[in-house]
Amino acid sequence: MATELKPGQKRLTPGAIFADIAIVAWFVFALFPILWMLLLALKNDAQQTSTYFAFSPTLENFGTVLSQRGTDLTSVDFKSAILMSILNCGGAVLVSLLIGIPAAYAAGRYRFKGSEDLMFNMLSFRFAPELMVIVPLFVIYTQIGLFDTVFGMIWVLQLVTMPLIVWILRSYFEDMPEDLEQAALLDGYTRRKAFTMVALPLVRPGIAAAALLSFIFAWNNYVFPLILSDTAASTVTVAITKFLGGGGQAYYNLTAAAALIGALPPLVLALTIQRYLVQGLSFGAVKG
Repeated sequence: MATELKPGQKRLTPGAIFADIAIVAWFVFALFPILWMLLLALKNDAQQTSTYFAFSPTLENFGTVLSQRGTDLTSVDFKSAILMSILNCGGAVLVSLLIGIPAAYAAGRYRFKGSEDLMFNMLSFRFAPELMVIVPLFVIYTQIGLFDTVFGMIWVLQLVTMPLIVWILRSYFEDMPEDLEQAALLDGYTRRKAFTMVALPLVRPGIAAAALLSFIFAWNNYVFPLILSDTAASTVTVAITKFLGGGGQAYYNLTAAAALIGALPPLVLALTIQRYLVQGLSFGAVKG
């Protein structure tokens, strides 16, 4: 006779046990590279190519990465690269939000002939490989003086963030009942005031989620900063690869330490807006 299950308790079956084992195995597989990178960052130069877990851990690599000019062989100003990445990515997300939020609202509220084609063309910027457009962008940037400038990097990174923000927020505005705005219009609000006072506060969690995802995409971008910047506007993704060194000597331990440090700003941002992020990803409470 089967026993009655208590609330929150599940029956152990071979299928359920296999599913739990598969999930744990997947998490181990997914997180093992991060663990290996952490172990590599704690090794010295002599131990960096060893695959053994027995080694003498040291934090010297993190100090070397954060030093003013890195090492004599790499000469990387990693702290400046992090600050430049925050400026470039933050600026790109800010520009995308200022333009993308009204664009997403218009796309979610108004329908006209060719509107879906227009939205698909905007999304195609995310489909197109960056290498396909990098050569003409390089020529244009060198001719108009945007090469290796903060403004130039912000402008090109918003090509990465803008489509993502518009498409994510469009779905939020579509899910929001139009009756709320119609009620505001009947109360004497203008369309612009109804947008700022009624619609915008309701999608605030969605804005936080879209901004975070866009910031991560811009932060991880490598091709645009590699080709369109040199030293003045170089980002953290390019600075990380410079710790590999040269002359046949590869500093994998320094590269791993730089990668771990470079992953902290998006992580801190995600933890800071975690409450809004969870609300944004589970948005739908006001859906009619």
